[in-house]
Amino acid sequence: MHNFIKQLPFVVLLFLVGCGDPIKAQIEKQIPVTEAKIAALGDALESGNVRNASLIKQYVNKITEAKPELATLANEFAKEATVNGPLYQSLVERLNTVKAQPQLFESTQAAFDELVNIYQAADPMLFSDALSDPLNVLADMSGGLLPRVNSLSREQAIAANKATDYGVGSQLIGNPAYGSWQTGSNGMSFWAWYGMYSMMGDLFGSRRVYYNDWGRNRGFSYYNDYGRKRYSSPSQLRKQNQLDTRTKKSFGNKGFTSAYSKNRTGASGLSKQSQAAQTSSNRFRSATNKRNSTYAKSSSLRNSSSSTSRGFRRGK
Repeated sequence: MHNFIKQLPFVVLLFLVGCGDPIKAQIEKQIPVTEAKIAALGDALESGNVRNASLIKQYVNKITEAKPELATLANEFAKEATVNGPLYQSLVERLNTVKAQPQLFESTQAAFDELVNIYQAADPMLFSDALSDPLNVLADMSGGLLPRVNSLSREQAIAANKATDYGVGSQLIGNPAYGSWQTGSNGMSFWAWYGMYSMMGDLFGSRRVYYNDWGRNRGFSYYNDYGRKRYSSPSQLRKQNQLDTRTKKSFGNKGFTSAYSKNRTGASGLSKQSQAAQTSSNRFRSATNKRNSTYAKSSSLRNSSSSTSRGFRRGK
């Protein structure tokens, strides 16, 4: 029997081990519920029942009329009011990852937590608040023609946080739906836009943004200050935390402040769902800091007690 088990494929072994896992049953029940929530959000977007999505359409129309040279970029943001927008599509992709690649999660509990997270992110009120970032980019693109929504003005937000003005589009920096942090030949990480969003640098002359500077001097954005936990996959959060830790170490803990060490000022008129999301995010940050502190202490103890001890490394 022992030899037979040794010959079983790894995936089959995982199945046999998981048969007694009650969380697997919870996952099977939660998948269709989360699917239905995402589908309902899609219907709300298409029918114009998501407030900030409707405003995005209005803002795009006004910008293309007043500033035709910005039409191509504005129309890219118009996708956010549909199921083809990167924010909505990221929820779909995250759900598909849970369904098709559960082995990427460190545990069945982590997979279940992700399903619940996606379900909550698909709430139309919360999703509308999340759309305030691209909506306010459009407001900034208009040059004062259109007001910001759910946020202080650009000038007020910069002053309140003593932040650096990174130009039009700064609300989206750090949001994996629109770009990613890349490492240059000098070893420093900089923000690189996806696809058409790179036009912001061409149209508005935005300079290259380096992570070490942004982390210390960033301003307010809905994603970074309220929605990061809801609108990021576990792997995205892990990469963000790893980059933050790596950058801090490279500066020797001097001259660098974590991008997520505190919430920036700038929100106004957000929903109760977003307020709850921020509370949850703060708890998540606190729990993560405690885990990291505990790990650091235990790692130090292991290293001092035995030169041959090895740390535990999780897979993806």
